Amino acid sequence: MSSSQVIIEADGGSRGNPGPAGYGAVVFDEARTVLAERKESIGTATNNVAEYSGLIAGLTAAGELGATDVDVRMDSKLVVEQMSGRWKVKHPDMIPLQRRAAELAKQFYRVTYTWIPRAENSHADRLANEAMDAAAGIETKTAPVAAPVDAPSESTSEPQIAGSPGWVATTGKPTRMLLLRHGQTAMSVDRRYSGRGNPILTALGRAQAAGAAARFGSRGGIDAVVSSPLGRTRETAEESARVLGLPVIEHKGLIETDFGDWDGLTFSEAAECDPELHRQWLSDTSVKPPGGESFDEVRDRVIAARDDLIATYGGATLLVVSHVTPIKTLVQLALDAGPSLLYRLHLDLASLSIAEFYPDGGASVRLVNDTSHLR
Repeated sequence: MSSSQVIIEADGGSRGNPGPAGYGAVVFDEARTVLAERKESIGTATNNVAEYSGLIAGLTAAGELGATDVDVRMDSKLVVEQMSGRWKVKHPDMIPLQRRAAELAKQFYRVTYTWIPRAENSHADRLANEAMDAAAGIETKTAPVAAPVDAPSESTSEPQIAGSPGWVATTGKPTRMLLLRHGQTAMSVDRRYSGRGNPILTALGRAQAAGAAARFGSRGGIDAVVSSPLGRTRETAEESARVLGLPVIEHKGLIETDFGDWDGLTFSEAAECDPELHRQWLSDTSVKPPGGESFDEVRDRVIAARDDLIATYGGATLLVVSHVTPIKTLVQLALDAGPSLLYRLHLDLASLSIAEFYPDGGASVRLVNDTSHLR
């Protein structure tokens, strides 16, 4: 299959910089039909080497398709500016890669290079993360299996670890976040998308909150209780705060995803209303529900919330009461995992996960989806 005018979106990354690295590239026609995909693990390398490798793979694929006009779009400012000739290539590792890319570009009649935000480069980013997973020994499955939402979920599957990626040295005292999902609501019972609405806890939900509070009360050592401002999280947090003798501090960055027009619908109802958009949303974190926000947007505000909490409570132990998507995102950030984790990680109502963030940028996950306090 060939197309004379194509779009290349490419990305690359390294977990550790340098560390286990990989790239991804996708070639589209003007109608955004995928013509080719490329991804590969490249061992231990830097982010910039991986990004250039993604560009080279994309240019190679476009040449094989017989393209004549190519629009390259990447979220790497360095690669775009160097390939456009506006920045000099100084690093010795970059020089042969830039030359190789420039040589490949000569086969086309026209090549343009455009910087795009990360959220607009999600397809290539996903491929690059799958390659990095492979480089780190993490088996990745590509089929979406569960929506990271407050209630509905057709099925769930845990990511399979093929081997340890190794120990990472960290320094300083971490900020430990005890990540508690809120208790059951009527929306949870009916398995409906529950975003910015404000359902109260059911009798079971209140019992779940009390079980968590008993666990934290006996544990002690918690310095602050931080909650999403929504009612179901506040109600869950207040049980633990009462036992601990602490106030509940609200943080807007911990609020659930805005599901827009899908809020209150079941999985099947949302799929019936917007079949194609719902299908895309289940595998692309840049896609928004009608009138809602994308998971990329959720990630951005959760990062800001995490950084704010670390700046305010650095080295402390925090009870963070939130919703399924923000909690998954914090676990994803601590693991430095790709976006597929959002679709594959299952978190029960009132479950506890623990993530630690170190002052040197390191992180670790100590617990995921523990519900022992509910038994």
